[in-house]
Amino acid sequence: MLLLDTVQIQQKTERLAIEILEENYGEKEIILAGINTTGTRFAQRIQAALKGLCKSKITLTTIRLNPAAPLSGDITIDLPVKKLHNKVVLVIDDVANTGRTLYYAMKPILEVLPKKVEVVVLVDRKHKSFPVKTDYVGMSLATTMQENIKVKIAEGMEEAVYLE
Repeated sequence: MLLLDTVQIQQKTERLAIEILEENYGEKEIILAGINTTGTRFAQRIQAALKGLCKSKITLTTIRLNPAAPLSGDITIDLPVKKLHNKVVLVIDDVANTGRTLYYAMKPILEVLPKKVEVVVLVDRKHKSFPVKTDYVGMSLATTMQENIKVKIAEGMEEAVYLE
């Protein structure tokens, strides 16, 4: 079942950018840390929306981890972690389910003392098993554990969110 189409994803992205700006107005730099591929693609859209609204430097980076087994390999961030010191860091993913991926994605950020860390997701499911709070949410959805959310975000392709 289609939950969001391309236009709706764009509208939610623009609204999230406004909310982010309202809470971080006057910051010299905001770091957007997308999780893996889809989180980074969503972060790129937020970056584009923010650039049209604010004068802050918007830096994009990627956090890489294995969501199915986060302790099976290294959890890395493309940006040197010392660059996160005393900065606003937004950890961005497409879907927040149990919170496990977001929880472990924080690991490299914990090596320094950022000014603030906030979480941005396109879809927030209400199944948290880990102490993760989503600060900016495009769509909040109560689902069963058997249902799956599929997010398609890619350049030049159909963008959509589906409930399967």
